[in-house]
Amino acid sequence: MAQASSTLDQNQFSCPICLDLLKDPVAINCGHSYCMSCIKSCWDQEDHLGVYSCPQCRQTFIPRPVLNRNTILAEVVEKLKKTGLQAATPADHYAGPGDVECDFCTGRKHKAAKSCLVCLASYCETHLKPHYESPAFKKHKLTDATGRLQDKVCSQHDKPLEVYCRTDQQCICYLCTMDKHRSHDTVSAAAQRVEIQKQMGETQREFQQRIQMREKELQELREAVGSFTSSAQSAVEDSERIFTEMIRSIERRRSEVTKLIRDQEKAAVSQAEGHMERLKQEIDELKRRHSELEQLSHTEDHIHFLQRCQGLPVTPEAGFGPRISVSPRSDFGNLRKVVSELKDQLENVCRKKIAEIHHPVTKDTILPELVPRTRAEFLQWELLFLSPAASWSFTFT
Repeated sequence: MAQASSTLDQNQFSCPICLDLLKDPVAINCGHSYCMSCIKSCWDQEDHLGVYSCPQCRQTFIPRPVLNRNTILAEVVEKLKKTGLQAATPADHYAGPGDVECDFCTGRKHKAAKSCLVCLASYCETHLKPHYESPAFKKHKLTDATGRLQDKVCSQHDKPLEVYCRTDQQCICYLCTMDKHRSHDTVSAAAQRVEIQKQMGETQREFQQRIQMREKELQELREAVGSFTSSAQSAVEDSERIFTEMIRSIERRRSEVTKLIRDQEKAAVSQAEGHMERLKQEIDELKRRHSELEQLSHTEDHIHFLQRCQGLPVTPEAGFGPRISVSPRSDFGNLRKVVSELKDQLENVCRKKIAEIHHPVTKDTILPELVPRTRAEFLQWELLFLSPAASWSFTFT
């Protein structure tokens, strides 16, 4: 209870401008209290208008009120200071690197909660209260705190950007619709955002489907590599066993076949690993784009949404390679048959059978030959995979 009372005292005797305990407190005609230096500084900026207002309720005064120190209030504040009940602001309420600062805080700036497109200023929670409480600010346009308020205002008419010109594909103000963009196809920024976000929803679903498809292909490819490696290892072991039973004269041929199998295994696995790496990169990129669209779809700032969505991908297919199909499981069965026959034959037939071995080994692979079906698909492949030294040839259908 003592702590709650302390917080109440701090709020009652804090200056709404500097947010610290009142220094030389004064009460102006509307009843609100400020530090004398704070309200003087505020009214000094209104001298050229000749009309002075309360920063909280916006009540105006003519002429400039005479300020007198509120002795009783000053004594109460001094007692608060002696009891140690200083007004404290949590550290996370102060603006840090990258945060938008409140334009009305003096001294150490607080973090802005909203920006006003009419005032062209940003406000912390305390200085934002008049925009919520005073009828004078009822028509002001508040948006998420931003340090680039000029980007939300028409450079020609100095009015908020609230309209989207479909003809010129840019954000404009209402005066622009009667000027340079007269007779153009225009809608409100909110309406255009709804239309684009509807399209974006379809794109996000396509991204999700593509992610699931690629993840499935990646899993199939992993399983195929494991099966292929196991099959290759089994083929090596079988051939080693058969060749060991043969006479010394065919030892050299055994080494040739073993090397052939290993080379093909290495080439096939290397090819598959390359596609696996590409699939991982595509999945990461698809997830990144999906996340970017997800974050953008939740922003409340229509203008930021429209300006950012211009550079986003329309469909998830752009910049990605073709689908990958995995070949059925291979077990080097033909090789075993040929090697078994070779065991019963003499050296004079070994040279002929080695040529027969080469063909069944090289045709076993994890992935079929990938051939682009269209010119556009070929250009995508060339961009994604081909190095300057590559010399692949393709047939278009």
